[in-house]
Amino acid sequence: MEQQLQEMNKTYSPSLVAYERRKTRVVNIGGVPVGGDNPIRVQSMTTVDTMDTLGSVEQCIRMIEAGCEYIRITAPSIKEAENLKNIKDELKRRGYSVPLIADIHFTPNAAEVAARLIEKVRVNPGNYADKKKFQVIEYDDVSYQAELDRIRERFEPLVRICKEYGTAMRIGTNHGSLSDRILSRYGDTPLGMVESALEFIRICEAEAYYDIVISMKASNTQVMVQAYRLLVQKLEEEGLQPYPLHLGVTEAGEAEDGRIKSAVGIGTLLEDGLGDTVRVSLTEAPEAEAPVAQALINRYTHRAEKAQPIEPICHVPINPFQYHRRETTEVENIGALNVPRVVADLSRLQDVKYADLKSVGHLYSMLLDKFNMNDLGADFIYTGDTAINFMLPNGLQEIVNYTAWTKIQERKGRHPLMDTATYLSNAERHPTQNFILATIHELTPELLEQLKRDITAVLVLHTHNEHAMPELRKCFFRLVNNGVQTPCIIKRAYGQLTPDEVQLYAATDVGGLLIDGLCDGVLLGTELLPLQEKPEELQTIEQLNNLSFGILQAARTRMSKTEYISCPSCGRTLFDLQETTAMIRKRTDHLKGVKIGIMGCIVNGPGEMADADYGYVGVGKDKIALYRGQNVIKKAVPADRAVDELIDLIREDDKWIEPIHLEE
Repeated sequence: MEQQLQEMNKTYSPSLVAYERRKTRVVNIGGVPVGGDNPIRVQSMTTVDTMDTLGSVEQCIRMIEAGCEYIRITAPSIKEAENLKNIKDELKRRGYSVPLIADIHFTPNAAEVAARLIEKVRVNPGNYADKKKFQVIEYDDVSYQAELDRIRERFEPLVRICKEYGTAMRIGTNHGSLSDRILSRYGDTPLGMVESALEFIRICEAEAYYDIVISMKASNTQVMVQAYRLLVQKLEEEGLQPYPLHLGVTEAGEAEDGRIKSAVGIGTLLEDGLGDTVRVSLTEAPEAEAPVAQALINRYTHRAEKAQPIEPICHVPINPFQYHRRETTEVENIGALNVPRVVADLSRLQDVKYADLKSVGHLYSMLLDKFNMNDLGADFIYTGDTAINFMLPNGLQEIVNYTAWTKIQERKGRHPLMDTATYLSNAERHPTQNFILATIHELTPELLEQLKRDITAVLVLHTHNEHAMPELRKCFFRLVNNGVQTPCIIKRAYGQLTPDEVQLYAATDVGGLLIDGLCDGVLLGTELLPLQEKPEELQTIEQLNNLSFGILQAARTRMSKTEYISCPSCGRTLFDLQETTAMIRKRTDHLKGVKIGIMGCIVNGPGEMADADYGYVGVGKDKIALYRGQNVIKKAVPADRAVDELIDLIREDDKWIEPIHLEE
């Protein structure tokens, strides 16, 4: 079994040791090939009504200028599919030859029209030939095969048209729109997502049609990553072609949350060497998506040359297709069943005051002479060589460099950070919790043996390797393979990067480890950033603290705020998604752990919201359907009352709390 797991890991990813991009077929899409040794391509999707030819063209041009190499346009019916030719012709008249992709849901006849007119069609196996009624159906082998025969009959005409016209196809499975048939046999699982696509791929290969790109998109980043990895494994096992992969997180949301969530999912797979084209789905104008996708991709352009080699991995002790948190010892409030902890870096601040702790979620009220902690209150602060000279608020502890810690008289809630040499010298320690800073090269047999016997130790793992996430992952493999259950905090610091790049890189490096269950906390260091005046330093500290919590939430390992699963809008959208999302967020962003889906139309409705607690879905002009889970509660609420009625629904379930406005 262990050897089998090792081989599985090698198959899904050649990049566990040294960065190596997966070798795939090359698929030509209108003269812009994807896969093979071609660059990882950037794409996005229009939001203008497809029947608005000039509006669509103008938006396409803005997207092209922002960096899009492919543009996807919804074709919900034959008339929209036919109008794609007008959009294509007008773009060509203006000097643009970007390949167009028709986005198809529920309408095979529209796909067959579009495949004759433009360069690529995207079909969703969950709703191309199946319908979703949220029913559990018992199938025996005979009845299940009959369903597969029905799907073949419905899908083969499109395959033959694509083959005749040289049209490429994306077979794009979405976690939230798996058919009742797939759910009945495989459940709501990554395996179900993969099998949904394989059914269509087998039909394509039987017709000797191979111009295929595949996606496994989900709003849940853990499910998404597991599904892509499993897809690669299953393609190899069945002897199917190594098709290029389109990477994306569905309904990632807006602003910082959308970018972090996208980076956790997409970045983790790029680190694995998977991915040939990327779409970042934000609830913003589509031209805002391309620069984010490109920033994620740019990190891997010269990765192989820049990365330091990592020692070969003898044994991979995790299952990459299923989440399982590494077993660790509980050291006070770190490890075991505790949520991953956030450590804020205040080490560059001189003379820390009460008010400075506001930047890490601990707000001091002079009027009441007490602290209040918000949902993004750090668990620890790292203060370097200078300990704080006042009593810390409840819920906050301090980490101090070892030499400074030895000089502290009051050590309650204050813990030392020591290097490995100090730790191995049996120097004085805190009785219950000690932090040890280490790189992969310092995880020596001597250190590992000491850690096995020490129930007070917490490792702080860091690296300067360009190939950071795989090296840190190798650290965890070494710990597991040597039976060391010491909890670990990941420390990462980024210099000479923009704040946007720091956000994406940290979400990738830390998020990928969280998705694999390998992390007990995060410390985003400031030492590589330019030194600033105190107000600017506090602003940077606050940004990194919020980013830490955002990464934990995006990886589904610690829910500290409301989660919004909002689609990126398209030509089917029935209301202003950006404005509505902002309005709902303003009213509900204090509801810790509640997940709210905001969908522009029924195509991205109950299925795409997947595991949302509540849903707000456009069903007509100024008409909204409200959902509890995947069940419609109110079918046609006027838009001007819909947010109030959504809040009433949350109240009915006793999940509503009144927002608290803290006094400063």
